[in-house]
Amino acid sequence: MEQHRFEFAAGAPAARRVLVGVVGSGDLEVIIEPGATGKTSIDVTTSVNGYGRVWDAQLTRVFSAEPRAAMNIRIHDFGATPGVVGMRLAEAFEALAQAGGKEPT
Repeated sequence: MEQHRFEFAAGAPAARRVLVGVVGSGDLEVIIEPGATGKTSIDVTTSVNGYGRVWDAQLTRVFSAEPRAAMNIRIHDFGATPGVVGMRLAEAFEALAQAGGKEPT
């Protein structure tokens, strides 16, 4: 198991907590909680050793394009592909927006 930490600039805190996904073969779980204004922190726990650069590229693509709400995100990965990572993050952002969390898409 490896653990990675990433930080990105953000706006105002997310309004609520969101949980999507499940830890299981080839999948992952994303937990979002409101963060400190101006910063999103992401902690990734993965079963795939040596995948840090892939995580960095994937998360940079998602979080550098436009400012998002400030969040503390925990990702528990069980070998998910980058496509599944993107899908679960999009699902989490959609759930946050539907709950009035004002997460821009």
